Amino acid sequence: MGVGYGFMSSHKSLEEVKTMLAEESAHHGGGHEAATTHAVDAHDNHGEAAHAEADAHHGDEHAKHVQHQLANRPWSALYVAAFFFMMIALGVLAFYAIQFAAQAGWSPVLFRVMEGITAYLLPGAIIVLLIAVASGTIGHYNIFVWMDPEVVAHDELIQGKSGWLNLPAFAIRGLIFIAGWATYRHFARKFSLAQDEATDNSNFKRSFRIAAGFLVFFIYSESMMSWDWIMSVDPHWFSTLFGWYVFASMFVSGITVIALITMYLKSKDLLPFVNDSHLHDLAKFMFGISIFWTYLWFSQFMLIWYSNIPEEVTYFVTRIEDYKLPFFGMLVLNFLFPLLILMNSDYKRIPWFVVMAGLVILFGHYIDIFNMIMPATVGDRWFIGIPEIGSILLFAGLFIFIVFTALSKAPLLAKGNPYIKESEHFHY
Repeated sequence: MGVGYGFMSSHKSLEEVKTMLAEESAHHGGGHEAATTHAVDAHDNHGEAAHAEADAHHGDEHAKHVQHQLANRPWSALYVAAFFFMMIALGVLAFYAIQFAAQAGWSPVLFRVMEGITAYLLPGAIIVLLIAVASGTIGHYNIFVWMDPEVVAHDELIQGKSGWLNLPAFAIRGLIFIAGWATYRHFARKFSLAQDEATDNSNFKRSFRIAAGFLVFFIYSESMMSWDWIMSVDPHWFSTLFGWYVFASMFVSGITVIALITMYLKSKDLLPFVNDSHLHDLAKFMFGISIFWTYLWFSQFMLIWYSNIPEEVTYFVTRIEDYKLPFFGMLVLNFLFPLLILMNSDYKRIPWFVVMAGLVILFGHYIDIFNMIMPATVGDRWFIGIPEIGSILLFAGLFIFIVFTALSKAPLLAKGNPYIKESEHFHY
């Protein structure tokens, strides 16, 4: 209902937008027009008329721009929430593959939780791609400005990138990414379940091999996906560090969700084999990857700020001017809070403490994605209101439904894994 309301209330006529802007101008002290009128030479009637005409034209252009931003908001809100939940599943899939490739002994008791979360990846990623393509075909280029032929016709920079940034190539690349991720997830789950009934370790060895291969594909596809699905909302700007930055966000969000679902299932006595040490290790990852995210955030920000090249700093100028609270607020949520809460070793074993830290981290990384998308699509017309909250609730509901349905489909202990005894007796 919230998403529907967002779309219904976003389409305003040009006259409505002009009225709204006039009210805002009056509210912020509209003495500017009077001063301008006095400044014009009263004898120069022709000049005054031309000035008024130019002002009217400029006013119309500005009103059209604001009208476009208002229409963008529900699309962007939907896209941010869809990407956020997809990214959690993708982060968990990478973490799962790393456990197999590293032949980790502490984590096999958590494998079924990870497999449950990754069940959301295929539907979640398809939804993200559909919203992106739909915004460019039925939504009048609401998220990606390079999908608009009129804009491209007058923009040499985007024309220069049109070999990569065009709708067919964008859709094909997206399908390749999704197919690769979903194929690995399908076979990893298949081998994991088969290993439970097997008499030898052949399925585990297959899991190891495909995990190593998938991680190579993941590093490339995740970077390209970050450029396509997020960075290209600002087609004039780019950062060579961006793929890593998005990866850090998805990785810490994914690990946080593993911890939250594990604690929930343990509270229902469904994971008796998970102990405090497993929780401690998950909280260590939440702490460590939060620091890693901050390191990447600072590297990207500091280098661009320090070099002060106009076409690079525009990215941060718009965010610092129009998004000061979410832009600097997420540093508190994603860095200071996890740093102070999870630094103490004992606190990492207290479930409610880890839950509190986890919820703050997830909110912080939602704001991170919000900061990446919104300034390019809605400018200073942002707000976290019904369209945003409705979108979060829609995808959170879908995520919980798919993940818990997947969890109910298989035993919660991967008993055939050769490291399962080591994992059950794991003690930090």
